[in-house]
Amino acid sequence: LKISARFVPSPSNLSLSPIMKIEEVQSTTKSARVASHSHIKGLGLKDNGDAEQIAAGLVGQEKAREAAGIVVDLIKSKKMAGRALLMAGAPGTGKTAVALAIAQELGPKVPFCPMVGSEVYSCEVKKTEILISNCRKAIGLRLKETKEVYEGEVTELSPEEKPDPAGYGKTVTGVLIGLKTTKGTKTLKLAPSIYEGLQREKVNTGDVIYIEANSGAVKRVGRSDTYATEFDLEAEEYVPVPKGDVHKKKEVVQDITLHDLDMANAKPQGGQDLASVMEQFKKQRKTEVTDKLRGEINKVVNRYIDQGVAELIPGVLFIDEVHMLDIECFTYLNRALESPLSPIIVMATNRGICTIRGTDIVSPHGIPVDLLDRLVIIRTLPYAIDEIMQVVSIRAQTEKLNVEDEALELLGEIGANTSLRYVVQLLTPANILAKTNGRDSIAREDVEEIDSMFFDAKSSAKLLAEQADKYIS
Repeated sequence: LKISARFVPSPSNLSLSPIMKIEEVQSTTKSARVASHSHIKGLGLKDNGDAEQIAAGLVGQEKAREAAGIVVDLIKSKKMAGRALLMAGAPGTGKTAVALAIAQELGPKVPFCPMVGSEVYSCEVKKTEILISNCRKAIGLRLKETKEVYEGEVTELSPEEKPDPAGYGKTVTGVLIGLKTTKGTKTLKLAPSIYEGLQREKVNTGDVIYIEANSGAVKRVGRSDTYATEFDLEAEEYVPVPKGDVHKKKEVVQDITLHDLDMANAKPQGGQDLASVMEQFKKQRKTEVTDKLRGEINKVVNRYIDQGVAELIPGVLFIDEVHMLDIECFTYLNRALESPLSPIIVMATNRGICTIRGTDIVSPHGIPVDLLDRLVIIRTLPYAIDEIMQVVSIRAQTEKLNVEDEALELLGEIGANTSLRYVVQLLTPANILAKTNGRDSIAREDVEEIDSMFFDAKSSAKLLAEQADKYIS
C-alpha cells in the first residue's frame, strides 16, 4: 500500500489538517509463464509411500506414483545408476507429468535432462552423439575443494588510476577494496585483473563477495542483509555478513556435469588477434567430442573420486516419445546402461505393438525385446470423469481462472468422450468468451459454445472419414 498525506486548511481554526489518501499498488513480483505442467510440484506421497488421491498437482494414477516414489528413493540412495524405467500408457494419461514430478522430488542438485526421441535426427552430428551428450548432461559431479579466500561485505571500492601513456584516458593500476566480517575489517590492494572480475560480477559497496587468494577469481554471493530495507527496482538475494576473519580457508562446492567438462575441453581456444576475436562471434556449429577426449576426462574424474575431491551424482535422462528412436539408438542405449558412468534413464511412450523404427520387426512399444528386458515398466491408466474434473480445476487455479461447477461438470464429460488435453485447452478460449459476454467466471454456456467452435482429434477424424471424397488423399 502507498500512503500519501495532503494538508488543507480546516474551516474551524484554519489549521492544517492532513487528508490521508490510500492507494493500492500492484505487486512488482515477476509472474512466471504458465506452461503445460506448471502445476506439478511433486509426486504427492505420504510418509509411508502411499499416494494421496489429489496432491502436489497430481490426480489419480496412485500405483504409478507409488512406483515412481520407490524409483526416487533408489536414485537418492545411488542404487539405480545404469538402470532404466519405462512409462507406458495411452496419450494424455500423465506419463510426462509423473516424470517431471520425479524431477521435482529429486530437487535441483540432481541433474535431470529431458529430451524427445526425434531430437537425435540432426543434420550436424550423429544420432548417437546426441544421446551420449544427453547421457553425460544427466551425470553430475560435485567438486569439493578447500581454498584460501578473502570473504566479506564490501565497505570500500576505489580503483587507482594513472594517465594512459598512449594518451587515451586513464588505465587502472590497482584497486583498494575494504571487506568486513562480524569479526573485523581488512583493506586489500588488488591487481587490475581482479578489478575486471569485480566489474564482471557487478560488485558494489554493500555486496558480499569472496576472492580466491590463488587464482584471484571473484564470486558475488549476494547483497548484505543490512541493506534489506532499502528500495530496489529489482529483487535482491540478501545474505548475512560472513562470520570469522576476512582471510580464511573455505570449502567451495561446485556442481557440474560431465557434459560441461566435455565442452570446456573440446572448445578450441582462440588467439588474441582480431580474426580470432571475430570468429568467436560467428554462429557456432555443433562439434562432436571425440571418444579419446571423453576417455581422458573419465580418467581424471575417476582419479578425483578416488582422492575424495569429487563425488559422482547419477542423474536422470528422460526420453519422451522413445518409440521415435531407431535401432541404432536402441543399440547404443543397451551399451550405455552397462557403462560404469551411466545415468538413470526414464523413457515414456504411448505406442502399443508397433514396428521398431529402421526395421521390419514388430515389438511391444516399438522397443527391441532385449532392451525391454532391462526395463522396469510403470503403466498409466486413463482418467475417470471425476479425475478429469479435478485436473481441470487445478489447471484453472494455476491459470487464475474462475470456473462454475456446472461448467466443470460439462468439461469432465467432454474430456471423458475426447481427451484430457482437449478440455484443458478449452479453458482459456472459454474464459475469453466469458469476458466477452460480460462474466468473470466460465459458465456452462461458454463451454458449450466454445466446444461447438473447435474439433477434437476424434471428431475431426470422423469428419474426414465421412467426407473423404472432398479431400485430396
